[in-house]
Amino acid sequence: MVAEAVYGLLRNKAIYTSFAESGNGPTMRRMTLLGLADAVSIESLGGLSDEEIEWLKRVAEIDRNLMPPLMRSNLPQWLFDKLVARDGEAATLQLAHAMNQPAPLDLRVNSLKANREEVITALAEAPILCEPTPYAPLGLRVIKKPTLQNLPLFKSGAIEVQDEGSQLLAQIVGAKRGEMVVDFCAGAGGKTLALGATMRNTGRLYAFDVSEKRLAKLKPRMARSGLSNIHPVLIAHENDGKVKRLAGKIDRVLVDAPCSGLGTLRRNPDVKWRQTPEAIAEMNVKQIAILSSAARLVKSGGRLVYGTCSLLDEENDAIAAQFLASHEDFSLLPMKDVLAEQKIELEMGDYLKLLPHQHQTDGFFAAVFVRKAAGGSADKEKREDVAP
Repeated sequence: MVAEAVYGLLRNKAIYTSFAESGNGPTMRRMTLLGLADAVSIESLGGLSDEEIEWLKRVAEIDRNLMPPLMRSNLPQWLFDKLVARDGEAATLQLAHAMNQPAPLDLRVNSLKANREEVITALAEAPILCEPTPYAPLGLRVIKKPTLQNLPLFKSGAIEVQDEGSQLLAQIVGAKRGEMVVDFCAGAGGKTLALGATMRNTGRLYAFDVSEKRLAKLKPRMARSGLSNIHPVLIAHENDGKVKRLAGKIDRVLVDAPCSGLGTLRRNPDVKWRQTPEAIAEMNVKQIAILSSAARLVKSGGRLVYGTCSLLDEENDAIAAQFLASHEDFSLLPMKDVLAEQKIELEMGDYLKLLPHQHQTDGFFAAVFVRKAAGGSADKEKREDVAP
């Protein structure tokens, strides 16, 4: 209850700050009461004075649709202005409203251990109700948010918690059996595990990351999943020697780049109040550097996927365009073709652009590049399995 109240306060901070200016007593107490009232209702709260109860009821009757657009959006001014300039006010308010709702709980079925129908049946016995996700073929959307950690399905590795958008990002990599694949910014490994299962536990899948702590979180998940083709590799930076040794040898590389995280506001509402335009500009430099370094790994004819969980063009389209302008040996593979190849029924143009109010996923972007074949000779060479 406390957690939901805090998340609610962070989601609605702009409106709550305005509401808290009325009433009596410490402002932070009034903010807290607003969060708690939204989480569990006024009637469920104890320890309130008659005056506080009356104030909460008055506030609850206010029509939020009559408030100024910026306040209704519950976005910082700079982000609201940027989105309105791109999409218009009405579309920005639609997006902001969706971002201001709690995210659903999505699961990915581990195809090495179960199929989707078996998991639906097993969860129903728990009893936990769920439904297939509309786009990801192994995804399930759980009704409500039960505790999963003690379920036999979770302990056995048959299911993993993963947003449908994240599942789609892993799927468009198109990893196949026996290939050499790199997850360049693996983190705790959600997409790495999805890639390993797609490869049917064959080939070699490197999970690179600069954080030892994040890679440590991957290891117990690997053990549960039953995957043995994953090789976690700690790197110091994107130009680490361990990266250079694999140059030109990799079939597919996924770069889930560090980004603002503004596509994940349903789960991380604090991000919108912490990010700044200056921090994002610094991130852009890092994003193009990481993508350019990862590109060196890709063999002739191989695939490079750049993805973020951001809504901003400067982290998405602009990085893709900058990469293509400086890497003539790569071409863009239109997302509509990639989705058709993967049999994903989703209307897209050149890029994957997922939005919560349109697709019920977190906000995701992805671009797919292909290294142009150099006369085909590289594909005829025997693949060297060189460990970094």
